[in-house]
Amino acid sequence: MNTVLKETRERMAKTLEAFELNIGVVRTGRANPAVLNRIQVDYYGATTPLNQLATISSPDPRTLVVSPYDKSAIGAVEKAIRESDLGFNPNNQGDTVFITVPPLNDERRRTLVKHTKGMAEEARVAVRNIRRDANEELRELHKESLLSEDEARSGEQDVQKLTDEFIAAVDARLRAKEDDIMAV
Repeated sequence: MNTVLKETRERMAKTLEAFELNIGVVRTGRANPAVLNRIQVDYYGATTPLNQLATISSPDPRTLVVSPYDKSAIGAVEKAIRESDLGFNPNNQGDTVFITVPPLNDERRRTLVKHTKGMAEEARVAVRNIRRDANEELRELHKESLLSEDEARSGEQDVQKLTDEFIAAVDARLRAKEDDIMAV
């Protein structure tokens, strides 16, 4: 039973970590280097993540600075940023690319919040699916007479406590991200 609970906790923790990574790339009103993590650059015929080709920094709340390691890739970096769905207009300064992050309008903020809520619901569903799998595993152990009925029921209660804990963590991260997006 302890093995089932340990595996369940690990799987739920991975789900929470994936959710945090997903909402990390959602743009807020401030410049955040993580928003560029999804951008892929065509670098010498190979599609390469931008964060492997360049240093990305944020010197102030409205600016991102992208400094490619290979200065000859600056055109490809600029093109990839311009063609992304982020709506940024990069400014090539020779050896670095400057991106001024425009403030979000109210409609765009609401759309981002809605998108973030969808991500949170996906994470909750994933946590519930892990709970279902764990409960089925406990029932199988009970059928094979490896656990008594009381132990199986106690295990299901422990799995439910884990589920509640991780869903509360998802909800807390969602509220924090919503506040961040809606802050003007």
